[in-house]
Amino acid sequence: MSGSESDPTGARMFADGAHGPPDAEARRLTLGSGIAGKDCDAEPIHIPGGIQPHGFLLVLSDDLRIAQASENLSSLTGASVETLLGKPLDAVLGESAAQRVEHAAVTSALEDSPLHVGPIDVMPAPSGNGTRAAKPMHLDVTMHRHDGTLIVEMEAAAASGDAFASMYPLVRTFARGLQDADGVEELAALAVREVRAITGFGRVMLYRFDDEGRSHVIAEDRDESYPSFLHQFFPASDIPRQARALYLRNRIRLVADVNYKPARLVPGVNPVTGRPTDLTYATLRSFSPVHLEYMRNMGTHASMSISIVVRGQLWGLISCHDRDARIVPFDVRVVVEHLGHLLSLQIEAKEERAESEYLAALRRTMGRLISAMGEHENFVGGLQAVSKDVLSFARSAGAAIVFDDQITLLGATPDEKTVHALTHWLAENTSGVWATDSLGREWPPAKAHEDTACGVLAVPVSQIFRNYLLWFRPEVMQTIKWAGEPVKIEAADGASAPRTNFSPWLETVRGHSASWRQGEIEIAGELRGALLNIVLRRAEERAELATELARANKELEAFSYSVSHDLRAPLRHIAGYGDLLREQEGERMSEKSRRFLNNMLESARFAGTLVDDLLTFSQMGRAALRPAPVDLGQLVRSVVQEFEAEGAGRRIEWEIGDLPRVTGDAAFLQLALRNLISNAVKYTRTRESAKIEIFADRRGDEYVIGVRDNGVGFDMKYGAKLFGVFQRLHRAEEFEGTGIGLANVRRIVERHDGRTWAEGWPDEGAVFYFSLPVVFRSASPAAPGASATKSRRDHA
Repeated sequence: MSGSESDPTGARMFADGAHGPPDAEARRLTLGSGIAGKDCDAEPIHIPGGIQPHGFLLVLSDDLRIAQASENLSSLTGASVETLLGKPLDAVLGESAAQRVEHAAVTSALEDSPLHVGPIDVMPAPSGNGTRAAKPMHLDVTMHRHDGTLIVEMEAAAASGDAFASMYPLVRTFARGLQDADGVEELAALAVREVRAITGFGRVMLYRFDDEGRSHVIAEDRDESYPSFLHQFFPASDIPRQARALYLRNRIRLVADVNYKPARLVPGVNPVTGRPTDLTYATLRSFSPVHLEYMRNMGTHASMSISIVVRGQLWGLISCHDRDARIVPFDVRVVVEHLGHLLSLQIEAKEERAESEYLAALRRTMGRLISAMGEHENFVGGLQAVSKDVLSFARSAGAAIVFDDQITLLGATPDEKTVHALTHWLAENTSGVWATDSLGREWPPAKAHEDTACGVLAVPVSQIFRNYLLWFRPEVMQTIKWAGEPVKIEAADGASAPRTNFSPWLETVRGHSASWRQGEIEIAGELRGALLNIVLRRAEERAELATELARANKELEAFSYSVSHDLRAPLRHIAGYGDLLREQEGERMSEKSRRFLNNMLESARFAGTLVDDLLTFSQMGRAALRPAPVDLGQLVRSVVQEFEAEGAGRRIEWEIGDLPRVTGDAAFLQLALRNLISNAVKYTRTRESAKIEIFADRRGDEYVIGVRDNGVGFDMKYGAKLFGVFQRLHRAEEFEGTGIGLANVRRIVERHDGRTWAEGWPDEGAVFYFSLPVVFRSASPAAPGASATKSRRDHA
């Protein structure tokens, strides 16, 4: 690719390609980012065994003797390369220049860091008549140490004097323009104009790499006779892995003439190290034959690339092309390499500034979210109150809050059933904050919802339950303009072959949303931490409140037990003495006095019943359960017999279904059943023909028992009051009772790890339910005030 160390075998293809692969029978085409046949990613391009012939190369041993030399050195010295091996450096450079190199080798840091030693004069080899030229060759010398080897490179210098003397005038305008540019695209446009003006190449492009390794041309400056690649993509495989590594280490690469004949290193193996010499940092390193053929196919005879390195990663390249061979002088390469460094720093600074501003905006939004959550009783209500901020926080079209199996949807989202299924999949397959721009690829059911949930950012807000904050992004259909069809081509022998067609080729990409930025994921993690703190604080507050309520309930229970116990005797005395008074003095009392006495006795007996019920209620939380196998059918029949005896003269149709055997406290369960059946008998009293049904069925891990009647019923809007203490839905004059019976039922059932609820219809009847576990594990401790909401099962 454009001045790169190419692997022109194509790129990974996406869904819905605009065209099929051409000429399928003439070659084998394989889609994907890897390299078919002989893997170009494994090609040892750092040890090509030769150099480009417009310069010379020496490999020196530790004592600065020649261990290897490029075969074209004979044109400089007039002697065969083999005769130079083992000789000191001055045999090639002369004494003065050799001393400069030796001094630099001793005093400079050369490890993986090429050093410009400076221009030297070397007398050319004698001509055919045995005489030397009148003028010496003026060479630029650089040297570096790598892989235990000292490498010296020499190229023809453009002129005598300091190679860096002209640098400042060339870069001054460019440096000023870098500071004035508003963004990365302006920087890129400025860079390609300046580099082309300095180097004279026919076309200069700047492209950046995306997360998948594709190269996107974002700026271009060219002669009108050159085809344009602006805004086109090159596949990731055009620059294989090891080529990227070289571009990161050696920031500038030049192919002066695509048709050059490499100058071999002699001997082929370094006698000092016993292996081929690593030319990673050598400017003259020869290029892969596949890359050179790629250049020819593109119509490029000379190319140069300058690396753009941002935050230690290869961000992109400035790529220069020319239709003719072009040797770029050393001093010009130094200038453009320096421009590349300046550009890299400016891109990094502008990207970091833009990212910092974006993250600051995200944190401001997060602050508003946290503030709203803190102002509401529960965080779900707080987020609902600032729904616009919730959506803008992740630049999403929709969001979902999943908490305690309740789903709250904001904006454009999938339906609740899909969101619920997604949270189950997330809980089993992901951990921590998780994001994808192609949910359907990870979780196939999402493919049906790509219009709302092609991408998702998932933030768990519990380490135990499936509680999540979810942000959704819809599919973004993209048309990519490739610089030639991105396919891999294999020759008949299995070797990779370069692409030959660079005409624009369109491809439609489906199944992806806008990508999630790393900053968004990181800030989402911060939001998660804040949210967990809010939830934990609320849980601690509720736990503290529950502790206080439990203590207060225990005190009230002890007080009610004491008061009810102490009131029983006085109330019995009142009733007893009242009965004696009526028997002994009733005949002598006036009608009005007898009525007063009867009212007093009735009130005393009601108070006594109330005290007895209060005593029973308080004992429910104090007495230990004595669990044992209980036949509910037998219990119900015994209770029904009691009411049949008491209700002689009433017509009641009893229907008793198959009731299970359970484990529990028989006395308590009988009391609960007696209260429920008593209610049914009492509230059907106005019916000529009363019908009471007791039934049961199994639902999962519990038995549900119901008592249904056709009595007066109740309005469901008052249903929540039924099982509270002293709660009545009908006037005392209509139906007697103390209002404690159903409270007793709830307390008994909860102590058996069950729950209670009811359904009613005015003037039609009611059904009272309670559940008991199929497997009774342990007796629940007395917990006054315990709420039936501890079970989250839906009331069926």
